[in-house]
Amino acid sequence: MMRALSLLPALAALFLMGCGGPRMDLAEMTAAEPADMQRVEVGPTGSVQSEYRIGVGDKINVRVFQVPDLSFDALVIDTSGNVQMPLIGAVRGSGRTPGEMAADIAARLSTQYLRDPQVTVTVTEAASQKITIDGAVTRPGVYEMRGSTSLLQAVAMAEGPTRLADLSKVAVFRTIDGRRSVALFDLASIRQGRAEDPQVFGDDVVVVDISRLNSALREILGVVPALSIFRPF
Repeated sequence: MMRALSLLPALAALFLMGCGGPRMDLAEMTAAEPADMQRVEVGPTGSVQSEYRIGVGDKINVRVFQVPDLSFDALVIDTSGNVQMPLIGAVRGSGRTPGEMAADIAARLSTQYLRDPQVTVTVTEAASQKITIDGAVTRPGVYEMRGSTSLLQAVAMAEGPTRLADLSKVAVFRTIDGRRSVALFDLASIRQGRAEDPQVFGDDVVVVDISRLNSALREILGVVPALSIFRPF
């Protein structure tokens, strides 16, 4: 299994305070102890899973087949990331896909109340979520997005890359299961239709042109063996 350097919490410097705000101080990033690199969140073709992840403030419908008393319209994900449901109490929604949330509800109902419940969760209204765009873009900053947003669309929010930007390796930082992870994408290939345009999620940090990062972080990214795969660091 590959080894790479793990990053200290200085990555918090990646997050900016407002739209069009000052650039993040990339020079403050430092590296520490070794950490194993493990593949996570990979789809059947090796690409990143692209299904929408529920966020705080989203409105959802929950349907339990043939059980109207357990079916609800316009439930809102609260500030703790949960919704309250009869019998089973708080159900985590934030950070999950609708399918993952539905599977959790079904599993909890099946332990005591229903036999093989069929549960569906649908996002009916997506609340605004924030994403940080930095690096070689025209207007780096923190932007709001609603619903499904692709990497190309996210970079366009920042008025696109600068004329001299290297688009071959664009980094997306994401927290997955409580661990900080990163994946690289070839934005030039995506623009030309030769690569999939991945979905970005709330709280992601997108850095265009990783050559602008410090040497420690470039070393971490240099050992990522393939594009479009998230790995913890």
